[in-house]
Amino acid sequence: MPARTRTRTRRTTRRSAPSRPQGGAAGVLTGLDVLAAARPRWLRGRRVGLLLHPAAVDGAWTSSRDVVHRLCGARLRVLFGPQHGIAGEKQDNMIESGHGLDPMHGLPVYSLYSETRSPTPRMLEGIDVLLVDLQDVGTRVYTFEWTTALALEACAAAGKEVVVLDRPNPVGGEALEGNLIRPGYTSFVGLYPVPMRHALTLGELAALVNARMARADGGAAAERPAPRTDGVGVRCPGRCDLTVVPMDGWRRRMLFPDTGLPWVLPSPNMPTFDTALVYPGQVLLEGTNVSEGRGTTRPFEIFGAPWFDTREVRRRFERRRLPGLILRDHSFEPTFHKFKGTVCHGFQIHVTDRNAYRPYLTTLALLQDVVAAHRDQFAWKQPPYEYVTDRLPIDVLLGDPVVREAIEGGGDLRALERTWRPEIEAFRSESLPFRLYR
Repeated sequence: MPARTRTRTRRTTRRSAPSRPQGGAAGVLTGLDVLAAARPRWLRGRRVGLLLHPAAVDGAWTSSRDVVHRLCGARLRVLFGPQHGIAGEKQDNMIESGHGLDPMHGLPVYSLYSETRSPTPRMLEGIDVLLVDLQDVGTRVYTFEWTTALALEACAAAGKEVVVLDRPNPVGGEALEGNLIRPGYTSFVGLYPVPMRHALTLGELAALVNARMARADGGAAAERPAPRTDGVGVRCPGRCDLTVVPMDGWRRRMLFPDTGLPWVLPSPNMPTFDTALVYPGQVLLEGTNVSEGRGTTRPFEIFGAPWFDTREVRRRFERRRLPGLILRDHSFEPTFHKFKGTVCHGFQIHVTDRNAYRPYLTTLALLQDVVAAHRDQFAWKQPPYEYVTDRLPIDVLLGDPVVREAIEGGGDLRALERTWRPEIEAFRSESLPFRLYR
């Protein structure tokens, strides 16, 4: 984002912002805060839809549903909810939400995790612009990214504008990790080839996807995002008429605790920032018969199974000398999900150095050690997974069956990781024009 655009946005918000985020000195304002303070001209007189979830709050913990209703009144026509429901109540994958009515404002609510994961023409017919306010966690398989991508496609077809109200990438905007998705392995947990940890905000990723969609249509290489004429938001060229309202004060080096913003669960099993920190690796356990800690108070940090030999797994893992974490033996009894009501033996991951910790490589290594120690008990989960019925869930999550084969066969994971460097650097170069923050 050009420096003059950042400055102009800051002036607008600091002059009239009603409140600052609480809990830290950084004073980051989300795109929602910026929109509410600026009341841009381009929003006036337009019929609005809003895609949101419980973590879509301003710095005073007010839901974006109420903030946008104050801005637009009766012009807010419809609400949309992603996976887990608009209230965030659905616990697991492939547990769909129904459509309904918002009890607060009497608005229709459409679920985009139902018989459809994309807004239909009928859902969009009464609006001019769709606001998207979703807290992402910076991991490729988190479906809010792809709900946004599908909304871009649907709105482009229907001639509607999309405005993404940007929010922080909780795990920072610098470190990239993991392989890209291979041809034939795209899914609702990865519609476009990006690394597992991609270092983009939701707005930046939307801008990148929008440009990719245009190139897929045979269009020329997309231009860089450029500020709107009134300085509130940047236009992002591509197939869809897309605007991103950037945050004020966020920097790429920031992790979520640095922002001073309130953490609200973006999904039922993402209770803390610590969860988000391990998630780019630990989410892979969803493709196995190992508990990822659902049914405990620390999902993804805690993991294990009734048959875990923690001494043997630890012995193998410690030889790797991976940085930034401690494995602490931990037994648990899930209240739901895998091994409900059965004592599991395993570990809790304690991250001791957030900058050195490499979540994807760490979990690949843990999986390889669990497979080696428990070949008679360990198994890959069988389909379906996120509406894919013809591939192993682990392959859907990894995006490349070669990675699974390296886990099974005891391959050199660091050597495999080195083969990803060219594609990681290519992705970094491709994404640079869409980065909106220093």
